[in-house]
Amino acid sequence: MSEIGPADLLRRRVADDPSRPLVTFYDDRSGERVELSARTFDNWVAKTANLLVDGLAAEPGGRVVLALPPHWQSAVWLMACWSAGLVAVPLDPAGIPAGTEPIDASGPYLLVAAEEVLGSVLTDRNAEEIVGLSLHALGGPLTDCPAGVVDYAVEVRSYGDRFVAGPEVTPEMPALTVTKNTLSGARLVREAIGATEKWGLDAHDRVLVDMSFTTLDGVLAGLLAPLASGASVIIQRNFDKTALDRRVTLEHVTAVAGVSGWNDASGSVSRLL
Repeated sequence: MSEIGPADLLRRRVADDPSRPLVTFYDDRSGERVELSARTFDNWVAKTANLLVDGLAAEPGGRVVLALPPHWQSAVWLMACWSAGLVAVPLDPAGIPAGTEPIDASGPYLLVAAEEVLGSVLTDRNAEEIVGLSLHALGGPLTDCPAGVVDYAVEVRSYGDRFVAGPEVTPEMPALTVTKNTLSGARLVREAIGATEKWGLDAHDRVLVDMSFTTLDGVLAGLLAPLASGASVIIQRNFDKTALDRRVTLEHVTAVAGVSGWNDASGSVSRLL
C-alpha cells in the first residue's frame, strides 16, 4: 500500500463519518465550548489552506511557525499546513515573551500567533507574514489588529471550503518540526497508526487531552491518533481540574492524555500518556 499523509486521514474520515464530532474544545477560563464534526473541521482546514496558498503565497516546503496554545484552531492550522505541503513548527506562545521558546531564524517563514503574544513577535524580521488569531469564542476578530498583521478571523471566511493540493505535495515531504526533529507526513501517519494500536483506540473512543501540540505525543494524542482510529478528541485550554469529573461524564470520555493527578474510580477510562 502506498504511503499517505495526514490530509489523507482527514479525507477518509470525512468520507466515512462526516457528521459525528471530531474535535470538541473547552476553554475553562471563558467557559467556551465548541464542537466540530469532521465535515466542519475539514471546511475550516480547506479555508485556511486556501488562505495560506492564495492569500499568503505559501509554497510547498515552506515553514509555518505556530505560536498557538491548545485550541481547535491550532488543530486546524496544523492540518492546513500539511494539506498545503508546508512544515508546521508549533511553539508554546507562553515561552516567546520569556525567551524560552526561541524561533529558529535559519530562514524565512510565516508566523501565526495568538493575540496575547503579537506584541512580542511584531519585530520578527524573518517572518514573511504575521497572522494573528484572537481565539475568541465564535471566531471574533482581533481586539486591535496591528499594522502589517493579517487578522485570521476576518480574512479566512472569504476563502473557499474546498482545497486541492498541487501534484508536488506528497506524503514524503517534511510536515512537522518538534523538539528539533522534522518528520514527514507519511511518518506522522505511521506514528499515528502505531499510537492507535498501542492505545487500543477505535471509533467508540472519546479522548480527553490536556497537552500542547509542541511535542509529537501532543500532536498524536490531540489530533492524529483520534483521526486515524475514528475516535474523537476533546482539547482543553486553561484547564480547571475541578471540572474534570463532570466533563468526563458529560462527554462520555473513555481515555485521557496529559491529565495529571486524576484517577478514574470506575476503571472505565484509560490513561494514554
